[in-house]
Amino acid sequence: MQKIGLPTATAVGLGAIIGAGIFVLSGTAIALAGAYSLLAFILVGIVALFVALEMGSLGNIMPHAKGASYSFVYNAFGSELGFVTGILLYFSFATAISAISLGFGSYLASLLGIPVETYGIPLAIALVFALSLLNLFGIKKAAKTDFSLVAIKVSILVIFVAFGIIFALAHPSLFATHLVSKKSQFGIGAIFAASVAIFFAYTGFQSISTFTDRVEGGSRKAAKAIIYSVIISLVLYVLVDMSLLALAPASSYSISADPLSFALKSASAPQWLFILVDFGALIATTSAAIAMILSASRLFYQIGVDKLLPRFSRKYNKKSDVAINGVIISALIGIAMLFSGNIYIIAAISNFGLLFSYLLTTFAAVHYKRKMPKKFLIPFYPYLPAVTAVALITLLIGMPKEALAIGAGMIMSLLAVYYFLRELRNKEVVKVRLFN
Repeated sequence: MQKIGLPTATAVGLGAIIGAGIFVLSGTAIALAGAYSLLAFILVGIVALFVALEMGSLGNIMPHAKGASYSFVYNAFGSELGFVTGILLYFSFATAISAISLGFGSYLASLLGIPVETYGIPLAIALVFALSLLNLFGIKKAAKTDFSLVAIKVSILVIFVAFGIIFALAHPSLFATHLVSKKSQFGIGAIFAASVAIFFAYTGFQSISTFTDRVEGGSRKAAKAIIYSVIISLVLYVLVDMSLLALAPASSYSISADPLSFALKSASAPQWLFILVDFGALIATTSAAIAMILSASRLFYQIGVDKLLPRFSRKYNKKSDVAINGVIISALIGIAMLFSGNIYIIAAISNFGLLFSYLLTTFAAVHYKRKMPKKFLIPFYPYLPAVTAVALITLLIGMPKEALAIGAGMIMSLLAVYYFLRELRNKEVVKVRLFN
Protein backbone atom coordinates (compact mmCIF):
# COMPACT_ATOMS: atom_id res chain seq x y z
CA MET A 1 0.00 0.00 0.00
CA GLN A 2 1.51 3.32 -1.08
CA LYS A 3 1.84 5.94 1.65
CA ILE A 4 1.22 9.68 1.57
CA GLY A 5 3.83 12.00 3.10
CA LEU A 6 3.17 14.77 5.63
CA PRO A 7 3.43 17.59 3.02
CA THR A 8 0.95 15.83 0.73
CA ALA A 9 -1.45 15.11 3.59
CA THR A 10 -1.27 18.76 4.67
CA ALA A 11 -1.91 19.77 1.06
CA VAL A 12 -5.11 17.70 0.97
CA GLY A 13 -6.35 19.58 4.04
CA LEU A 14 -5.31 22.92 2.57
CA GLY A 15 -6.86 21.92 -0.73
CA ALA A 16 -10.22 21.42 0.97
CA ILE A 17 -9.97 24.62 3.04
CA ILE A 18 -8.42 27.13 0.65
CA GLY A 19 -11.03 27.47 -2.03
CA ALA A 20 -14.45 27.55 -0.45
CA GLY A 21 -13.30 30.15 2.05
CA ILE A 22 -10.78 32.54 0.57
CA PHE A 23 -11.97 32.55 -3.01
CA VAL A 24 -15.70 32.07 -2.44
CA LEU A 25 -16.96 33.03 1.05
CA SER A 26 -14.59 35.85 2.01
CA GLY A 27 -16.81 38.37 0.21
CA THR A 28 -19.88 37.01 2.00
CA ALA A 29 -18.16 37.54 5.35
CA ILE A 30 -17.41 41.17 4.47
CA ALA A 31 -20.97 41.69 3.18
CA LEU A 32 -22.29 40.53 6.55
CA ALA A 33 -19.79 42.14 8.94
CA GLY A 34 -17.75 44.69 6.98
CA ALA A 35 -14.32 45.31 8.49
CA TYR A 36 -15.33 43.20 11.49
CA SER A 37 -15.10 40.15 9.22
CA LEU A 38 -11.42 40.04 10.23
CA LEU A 39 -12.49 39.27 13.78
CA ALA A 40 -14.89 36.60 12.51
CA PHE A 41 -12.11 34.86 10.55
CA ILE A 42 -9.85 34.85 13.62
CA LEU A 43 -12.52 33.61 16.05
CA VAL A 44 -13.71 30.82 13.77
CA GLY A 45 -10.11 29.89 12.98
CA ILE A 46 -9.41 29.43 16.70
CA VAL A 47 -12.50 27.21 17.11
CA ALA A 48 -11.43 25.18 14.06
CA LEU A 49 -7.96 24.80 15.56
CA PHE A 50 -9.48 23.48 18.80
CA VAL A 51 -11.51 20.92 16.85
CA ALA A 52 -8.40 20.00 14.86
CA LEU A 53 -6.50 19.32 18.11
CA GLU A 54 -9.32 17.01 19.25
CA MET A 55 -9.37 15.19 15.92
CA GLY A 56 -5.63 14.75 15.96
CA SER A 57 -5.85 13.16 19.40
CA LEU A 58 -8.72 10.87 18.38
CA GLY A 59 -6.87 9.86 15.23
CA ASN A 60 -4.00 8.61 17.38
CA ILE A 61 -6.22 5.94 18.94
CA MET A 62 -8.26 5.20 15.77
CA PRO A 63 -5.74 5.40 12.90
CA HIS A 64 -7.68 3.08 10.56
CA ALA A 65 -11.01 4.93 10.73
CA LYS A 66 -12.06 6.34 7.35
CA GLY A 67 -15.15 8.16 8.57
CA ALA A 68 -13.65 11.24 10.27
CA SER A 69 -16.02 12.55 12.98
CA TYR A 70 -18.52 9.81 12.25
CA SER A 71 -16.01 7.07 13.18
CA PHE A 72 -15.11 8.82 16.43
CA VAL A 73 -18.78 9.22 17.43
CA TYR A 74 -19.75 5.69 16.29
CA ASN A 75 -16.98 4.06 18.32
CA ALA A 76 -17.65 6.22 21.36
CA PHE A 77 -21.46 6.21 21.55
CA GLY A 78 -22.76 3.44 19.29
CA SER A 79 -24.93 3.09 16.23
CA GLU A 80 -27.78 5.54 17.00
CA LEU A 81 -25.68 8.66 17.31
CA GLY A 82 -23.21 7.22 14.81
CA PHE A 83 -25.90 6.82 12.15
CA VAL A 84 -27.30 10.35 12.64
CA THR A 85 -23.85 11.93 12.77
CA GLY A 86 -22.56 9.96 9.79
CA ILE A 87 -25.44 10.79 7.46
CA LEU A 88 -25.47 14.46 8.47
CA LEU A 89 -21.72 14.72 7.98
CA TYR A 90 -21.87 12.91 4.65
CA PHE A 91 -24.62 15.25 3.46
CA SER A 92 -22.47 18.21 4.54
CA PHE A 93 -19.47 16.94 2.56
CA ALA A 94 -21.62 16.30 -0.50
CA THR A 95 -23.22 19.75 -0.17
CA ALA A 96 -19.77 21.32 0.16
CA ILE A 97 -18.94 19.89 -3.28
CA SER A 98 -21.82 21.99 -4.58
CA ALA A 99 -20.72 25.24 -2.91
CA ILE A 100 -17.12 24.85 -4.07
CA SER A 101 -17.99 23.92 -7.66
CA LEU A 102 -20.40 26.86 -7.83
CA GLY A 103 -17.47 29.11 -6.98
CA PHE A 104 -15.49 27.49 -9.80
CA GLY A 105 -18.30 28.09 -12.27
CA SER A 106 -18.66 31.72 -11.24
CA TYR A 107 -14.95 32.48 -11.56
CA LEU A 108 -14.62 30.69 -14.90
CA ALA A 109 -17.65 32.49 -16.32
CA SER A 110 -16.18 35.80 -15.12
CA LEU A 111 -12.82 34.98 -16.68
CA LEU A 112 -14.43 34.04 -20.00
CA GLY A 113 -16.61 37.15 -19.96
CA ILE A 114 -19.88 35.22 -20.09
CA PRO A 115 -22.94 35.68 -17.82
CA VAL A 116 -22.46 33.94 -14.47
CA GLU A 117 -26.22 33.55 -14.03
CA THR A 118 -26.46 31.54 -17.24
CA TYR A 119 -23.25 29.51 -17.27
CA GLY A 120 -22.20 29.24 -13.61
CA ILE A 121 -24.14 26.07 -12.83
CA PRO A 122 -23.34 24.20 -16.11
CA LEU A 123 -19.63 24.90 -15.57
CA ALA A 124 -19.92 23.69 -11.97
CA ILE A 125 -21.54 20.45 -13.14
CA ALA A 126 -18.71 19.91 -15.64
CA LEU A 127 -16.13 20.31 -12.83
CA VAL A 128 -17.86 17.78 -10.56
CA PHE A 129 -18.05 15.27 -13.40
CA ALA A 130 -14.36 15.67 -14.32
CA LEU A 131 -13.08 15.47 -10.72
CA SER A 132 -15.23 12.43 -9.98
CA LEU A 133 -13.41 10.64 -12.79
CA LEU A 134 -10.06 11.71 -11.29
CA ASN A 135 -11.06 10.36 -7.87
CA LEU A 136 -12.04 7.06 -9.44
CA PHE A 137 -8.41 6.62 -10.52
CA GLY A 138 -7.33 6.44 -6.86
CA ILE A 139 -6.46 8.38 -3.70
CA LYS A 140 -2.75 8.54 -4.48
CA LYS A 141 -3.28 10.29 -7.82
CA ALA A 142 -5.96 12.59 -6.40
CA ALA A 143 -3.72 13.56 -3.45
CA LYS A 144 -0.68 14.21 -5.65
CA THR A 145 -2.80 16.37 -7.95
CA ASP A 146 -4.05 18.29 -4.92
CA PHE A 147 -0.49 18.92 -3.70
CA SER A 148 0.48 20.55 -7.01
CA LEU A 149 -2.70 22.64 -7.11
CA VAL A 150 -2.20 23.87 -3.53
CA ALA A 151 1.34 25.07 -4.29
CA ILE A 152 0.07 27.06 -7.27
CA LYS A 153 -2.89 28.69 -5.53
CA VAL A 154 -0.94 29.67 -2.40
CA SER A 155 1.62 31.41 -4.63
CA ILE A 156 -1.15 33.29 -6.42
CA LEU A 157 -2.72 34.31 -3.11
CA VAL A 158 0.61 35.70 -1.96
CA ILE A 159 0.71 37.85 -5.13
CA PHE A 160 -2.87 39.03 -4.47
CA VAL A 161 -2.00 39.96 -0.87
CA ALA A 162 1.15 41.79 -2.03
CA PHE A 163 -0.94 43.84 -4.49
CA GLY A 164 -3.43 44.64 -1.72
CA ILE A 165 -0.65 45.85 0.59
CA ILE A 166 0.94 47.99 -2.15
CA PHE A 167 -2.48 49.47 -3.04
CA ALA A 168 -3.19 50.28 0.64
CA LEU A 169 0.21 51.94 1.09
CA ALA A 170 -0.28 53.99 -2.07
CA HIS A 171 -3.80 55.09 -1.03
CA PRO A 172 -3.78 55.30 2.81
CA SER A 173 -6.72 57.68 3.02
CA LEU A 174 -8.75 55.53 0.62
CA PHE A 175 -8.03 52.42 2.70
CA ALA A 176 -9.40 54.20 5.78
CA THR A 177 -12.67 54.98 4.02
CA HIS A 178 -12.94 51.35 2.81
CA LEU A 179 -13.07 50.19 6.42
CA VAL A 180 -16.23 52.20 7.07
CA SER A 181 -19.08 49.71 7.26
CA LYS A 182 -22.81 49.99 6.77
CA LYS A 183 -25.06 50.15 9.82
CA SER A 184 -26.13 46.52 9.26
CA GLN A 185 -22.46 45.42 9.41
CA PHE A 186 -21.88 46.70 12.96
CA GLY A 187 -22.12 44.83 16.23
CA ILE A 188 -21.88 41.34 17.68
CA GLY A 189 -24.81 40.13 15.58
CA ALA A 190 -23.00 40.97 12.33
CA ILE A 191 -19.78 39.30 13.50
CA PHE A 192 -21.77 36.26 14.56
CA ALA A 193 -23.56 36.02 11.19
CA ALA A 194 -20.23 36.21 9.38
CA SER A 195 -18.75 33.57 11.69
CA VAL A 196 -21.60 31.17 10.97
CA ALA A 197 -21.15 31.68 7.24
CA ILE A 198 -17.40 31.19 7.11
CA PHE A 199 -17.18 28.23 9.50
CA PHE A 200 -17.77 26.14 6.39
CA ALA A 201 -14.56 27.59 4.97
CA TYR A 202 -12.34 26.02 7.64
CA THR A 203 -13.74 22.49 7.59
CA GLY A 204 -11.54 20.87 4.98
CA PHE A 205 -8.98 19.69 7.56
CA GLN A 206 -11.36 16.85 8.45
CA SER A 207 -10.59 15.27 5.08
CA ILE A 208 -7.16 14.21 6.42
CA SER A 209 -8.76 12.07 9.12
CA THR A 210 -10.43 9.92 6.43
CA PHE A 211 -7.07 8.43 5.38
CA THR A 212 -4.93 8.55 8.54
CA ASP A 213 -3.67 5.00 7.91
CA ARG A 214 -2.26 6.08 4.54
CA VAL A 215 -0.01 8.82 5.99
CA GLU A 216 3.67 8.05 6.47
CA GLY A 217 4.46 8.14 10.17
CA GLY A 218 0.93 7.12 11.08
CA SER A 219 -1.57 8.97 13.19
CA ARG A 220 0.94 11.38 14.74
CA LYS A 221 1.95 12.78 11.35
CA ALA A 222 -1.71 12.89 10.28
CA ALA A 223 -2.50 14.91 13.42
CA LYS A 224 0.30 17.34 12.54
CA ALA A 225 -1.07 17.67 9.00
CA ILE A 226 -4.52 18.55 10.38
CA ILE A 227 -3.12 21.25 12.68
CA TYR A 228 -0.73 22.66 10.06
CA SER A 229 -3.53 23.00 7.50
CA VAL A 230 -5.71 25.00 9.91
CA ILE A 231 -2.91 27.36 11.02
CA ILE A 232 -1.72 28.07 7.45
CA SER A 233 -5.31 28.68 6.34
CA LEU A 234 -6.00 31.05 9.25
CA VAL A 235 -3.01 33.23 8.33
CA LEU A 236 -3.97 33.31 4.65
CA TYR A 237 -7.62 34.07 5.43
CA VAL A 238 -6.74 37.11 7.52
CA LEU A 239 -4.27 38.45 4.94
CA VAL A 240 -6.67 38.02 2.04
CA ASP A 241 -9.56 39.57 3.98
CA MET A 242 -7.39 42.61 4.73
CA SER A 243 -6.46 42.85 1.05
CA LEU A 244 -10.12 42.70 0.00
CA LEU A 245 -10.89 45.59 2.35
CA ALA A 246 -7.94 47.53 0.97
CA LEU A 247 -9.12 47.14 -2.63
CA ALA A 248 -12.86 47.84 -2.25
CA PRO A 249 -15.16 49.48 0.34
CA ALA A 250 -16.62 47.12 2.93
CA SER A 251 -20.09 48.48 2.16
CA SER A 252 -19.83 47.48 -1.51
CA TYR A 253 -19.52 43.71 -1.02
CA SER A 254 -22.46 41.40 -1.52
CA ILE A 255 -23.12 37.67 -1.22
CA SER A 256 -21.47 36.32 -4.37
CA ALA A 257 -19.16 33.49 -5.41
CA ASP A 258 -16.32 35.60 -6.90
CA PRO A 259 -15.31 38.33 -4.37
CA LEU A 260 -11.65 38.54 -5.42
CA SER A 261 -12.61 39.39 -9.00
CA PHE A 262 -14.96 42.07 -7.68
CA ALA A 263 -12.20 43.58 -5.51
CA LEU A 264 -9.72 43.73 -8.39
CA LYS A 265 -12.28 45.37 -10.66
CA SER A 266 -13.04 47.94 -7.97
CA ALA A 267 -9.33 48.80 -7.66
CA SER A 268 -8.83 48.92 -11.45
CA ALA A 269 -6.13 46.27 -11.16
CA PRO A 270 -4.00 45.41 -14.20
CA GLN A 271 -5.51 42.82 -16.50
CA TRP A 272 -2.71 40.30 -15.95
CA LEU A 273 -3.43 40.25 -12.20
CA PHE A 274 -7.14 39.87 -12.78
CA ILE A 275 -6.46 36.86 -15.03
CA LEU A 276 -3.90 35.39 -12.61
CA VAL A 277 -6.22 35.61 -9.60
CA ASP A 278 -9.15 34.19 -11.54
CA PHE A 279 -6.87 31.34 -12.59
CA GLY A 280 -5.87 30.89 -8.93
CA ALA A 281 -9.52 30.75 -7.96
CA LEU A 282 -10.12 28.03 -10.52
CA ILE A 283 -7.16 26.08 -9.14
CA ALA A 284 -8.31 26.62 -5.54
CA THR A 285 -11.89 25.54 -6.07
CA THR A 286 -10.72 22.57 -8.14
CA SER A 287 -8.41 21.26 -5.40
CA ALA A 288 -11.08 21.88 -2.73
CA ALA A 289 -13.60 19.91 -4.76
CA ILE A 290 -11.10 17.04 -5.17
CA ALA A 291 -10.62 16.85 -1.40
CA MET A 292 -14.36 17.00 -0.69
CA ILE A 293 -15.24 14.27 -3.19
CA LEU A 294 -12.45 12.14 -1.70
CA SER A 295 -13.68 12.73 1.88
CA ALA A 296 -17.37 12.21 1.09
CA SER A 297 -16.78 8.95 -0.77
CA ARG A 298 -14.62 7.46 1.99
CA LEU A 299 -17.11 8.50 4.67
CA PHE A 300 -19.95 6.90 2.68
CA TYR A 301 -17.89 3.71 2.42
CA GLN A 302 -17.08 3.65 6.15
CA ILE A 303 -20.74 3.99 7.14
CA GLY A 304 -21.45 1.07 4.81
CA VAL A 305 -18.61 -1.02 6.31
CA ASP A 306 -20.21 -0.51 9.73
CA LYS A 307 -23.40 -1.87 8.10
CA LEU A 308 -25.47 1.24 8.67
CA LEU A 309 -26.00 1.61 4.91
CA PRO A 310 -26.97 -1.02 2.30
CA ARG A 311 -24.42 -3.35 0.68
CA PHE A 312 -23.93 -1.20 -2.44
CA SER A 313 -22.19 1.45 -0.31
CA ARG A 314 -19.31 -1.01 0.28
CA LYS A 315 -18.20 -1.26 -3.33
CA TYR A 316 -14.47 -0.64 -3.04
CA ASN A 317 -11.45 -0.96 -5.31
CA LYS A 318 -8.58 -2.11 -3.05
CA LYS A 319 -5.94 -1.61 -5.73
CA SER A 320 -6.69 2.08 -6.21
CA ASP A 321 -8.13 2.57 -2.66
CA VAL A 322 -11.36 4.06 -4.04
CA ALA A 323 -14.94 3.81 -2.74
CA ILE A 324 -16.49 3.67 -6.21
CA ASN A 325 -20.18 4.11 -5.42
CA GLY A 326 -19.30 6.69 -2.79
CA VAL A 327 -17.67 8.86 -5.45
CA ILE A 328 -20.61 8.51 -7.84
CA ILE A 329 -23.36 9.21 -5.29
CA SER A 330 -21.43 12.12 -3.73
CA ALA A 331 -21.08 13.71 -7.15
CA LEU A 332 -24.79 13.33 -7.88
CA ILE A 333 -25.77 14.94 -4.56
CA GLY A 334 -23.30 17.76 -5.17
CA ILE A 335 -24.85 18.44 -8.57
CA ALA A 336 -28.41 18.31 -7.20
CA MET A 337 -27.57 20.81 -4.42
CA LEU A 338 -26.44 23.36 -7.02
CA PHE A 339 -30.12 24.17 -7.49
CA SER A 340 -30.91 24.71 -3.78
CA GLY A 341 -30.17 28.45 -3.59
CA ASN A 342 -27.32 30.97 -3.44
CA ILE A 343 -23.91 30.10 -2.07
CA TYR A 344 -24.69 31.44 1.42
CA ILE A 345 -27.69 29.09 1.81
CA ILE A 346 -25.74 26.13 0.39
CA ALA A 347 -22.85 26.76 2.79
CA ALA A 348 -25.24 27.21 5.73
CA ILE A 349 -26.93 23.85 5.02
CA SER A 350 -23.52 22.19 4.90
CA ASN A 351 -22.50 23.96 8.10
CA PHE A 352 -25.27 22.39 10.19
CA GLY A 353 -23.99 18.85 9.70
CA LEU A 354 -20.40 19.95 10.20
CA LEU A 355 -21.11 21.83 13.43
CA PHE A 356 -23.24 18.96 14.74
CA SER A 357 -20.52 16.39 13.94
CA TYR A 358 -17.81 18.55 15.53
CA LEU A 359 -19.91 18.94 18.68
CA LEU A 360 -20.30 15.16 18.93
CA THR A 361 -16.57 14.79 18.22
CA THR A 362 -15.87 17.00 21.23
CA PHE A 363 -18.10 14.75 23.37
CA ALA A 364 -16.24 11.72 21.97
CA ALA A 365 -12.92 13.26 23.01
CA VAL A 366 -14.24 13.69 26.55
CA HIS A 367 -15.53 10.10 26.49
CA TYR A 368 -12.15 8.64 25.56
CA LYS A 369 -10.30 10.84 28.03
CA ARG A 370 -12.53 9.46 30.81
CA LYS A 371 -12.26 5.91 29.48
CA MET A 372 -8.48 5.83 28.98
CA PRO A 373 -7.02 8.81 30.86
CA LYS A 374 -3.37 7.76 30.46
CA LYS A 375 -3.45 6.53 26.85
CA PHE A 376 -5.65 9.26 25.33
CA LEU A 377 -3.82 12.59 25.40
CA ILE A 378 -5.62 15.82 24.58
CA PRO A 379 -4.11 19.29 25.09
CA PHE A 380 -5.48 21.59 27.81
CA TYR A 381 -8.06 19.10 29.05
CA PRO A 382 -10.78 19.78 30.25
CA TYR A 383 -10.72 23.46 29.22
CA LEU A 384 -10.25 22.94 25.49
CA PRO A 385 -13.28 20.58 25.05
CA ALA A 386 -15.44 22.83 27.26
CA VAL A 387 -14.66 26.01 25.30
CA THR A 388 -15.04 24.17 21.99
CA ALA A 389 -18.43 22.75 22.93
CA VAL A 390 -19.79 26.14 24.01
CA ALA A 391 -18.51 27.80 20.81
CA LEU A 392 -20.01 25.11 18.56
CA ILE A 393 -23.39 25.22 20.32
CA THR A 394 -23.43 29.01 20.00
CA LEU A 395 -22.69 28.81 16.27
CA LEU A 396 -25.39 26.16 15.80
CA ILE A 397 -28.01 28.30 17.53
CA GLY A 398 -27.09 31.29 15.37
CA MET A 399 -27.44 29.55 12.01
CA PRO A 400 -29.93 30.80 9.37
CA LYS A 401 -33.50 29.61 9.92
CA GLU A 402 -33.47 27.67 6.64
CA ALA A 403 -30.41 25.65 7.68
CA LEU A 404 -31.76 25.05 11.21
CA ALA A 405 -35.09 23.87 9.85
CA ILE A 406 -33.45 21.51 7.35
CA GLY A 407 -30.98 20.24 9.96
CA ALA A 408 -33.62 19.62 12.62
CA GLY A 409 -35.83 17.92 10.04
CA MET A 410 -32.95 15.68 8.97
CA ILE A 411 -32.17 14.64 12.56
CA MET A 412 -35.81 13.70 13.24
CA SER A 413 -36.07 11.89 9.92
CA LEU A 414 -32.82 9.99 10.46
CA LEU A 415 -33.89 8.88 13.94
CA ALA A 416 -37.23 7.70 12.54
CA VAL A 417 -35.46 5.79 9.74
CA TYR A 418 -32.94 4.27 12.15
CA TYR A 419 -35.58 2.93 14.56
CA PHE A 420 -37.80 1.75 11.71
CA LEU A 421 -34.92 -0.29 10.27
CA ARG A 422 -34.01 -1.54 13.73
CA GLU A 423 -37.58 -2.72 14.29
CA LEU A 424 -37.66 -4.27 10.82
CA ARG A 425 -34.54 -6.30 11.67
CA ASN A 426 -35.96 -7.29 15.08
CA LYS A 427 -32.91 -5.92 16.86
CA GLU A 428 -32.95 -6.12 20.64
CA VAL A 429 -33.66 -2.88 22.50
CA VAL A 430 -30.78 -1.67 24.66
CA LYS A 431 -31.87 -0.38 28.07
CA VAL A 432 -29.51 1.72 30.18
CA ARG A 433 -30.15 2.77 33.79
CA LEU A 434 -28.87 6.33 34.19
CA PHE A 435 -29.60 6.69 37.92
CA ASN A 436 -29.42 4.41 40.95
